[in-house]
Amino acid sequence: MAGHSKWKNIQRRKNAQDAKKGKVFMRHAKEIYVAAKQGGGDPDTNPTLRTAIDKAKSDNMPNDNINHNIKKATGALDGANYEEITYEGYGPGGVAVIINVLTDNKNRTASEVRHAFKKNNGNLGENGSVSFMFDRRGYIVILNEDGKIDEDEITLEALEAGAEDVVTDDGVYEIYTTPENFQEALDHLLDSGYTIEDSEVTLFPQTYSRLTEDDEEKMLNLIEVLEENEDVQDIHHNLEESS
Repeated sequence: MAGHSKWKNIQRRKNAQDAKKGKVFMRHAKEIYVAAKQGGGDPDTNPTLRTAIDKAKSDNMPNDNINHNIKKATGALDGANYEEITYEGYGPGGVAVIINVLTDNKNRTASEVRHAFKKNNGNLGENGSVSFMFDRRGYIVILNEDGKIDEDEITLEALEAGAEDVVTDDGVYEIYTTPENFQEALDHLLDSGYTIEDSEVTLFPQTYSRLTEDDEEKMLNLIEVLEENEDVQDIHHNLEESS
């Protein structure tokens, strides 16, 4: 797994999003809205909401925006109703792709996602067509850019907190847990004084696909087009990039 650092992919995504903060905030707003609507507006009793708020704050989303969307979800304010939808399909060269969206117009979103696939030599499939190729895991990132964090110490802390694996890659500790142990491990590491750079429960491919230069370019373009869509929350794929 060390050869497929998720953190490097996250960095590329964050760098690309810096120039379009409005869309980033919209995605966070929807994620907060759905988490609060499903589990209540108190982050102390709703771990999903707490994680969504932490992610929004990491992208400097103002507290007023966060609170506004919690109030909309809990009925204190009027607002749009968002629906969670997952699309599965294949990109160019047979790369497996899963897209999670939050939308208030599923017909519009379905049309846009389908068009993105068709334009880039991909095709949408049925639910379940590629999801069996991914595992759901908790994921926590701690940076060690100044070299002050001892590898043995943080590995022991993470394992005691219930982590399954700790991967060190160029000043970054990537910690993996089961979905069930994610919140407990995250809380333990925070209580131990570590600064969490990123955390989520997400999907990881079981195997990776390498493509020809032409197909890889089309696949990266498909990802870029989907990321531009404000309804798209997450994109999971098993592309192994050449660089």
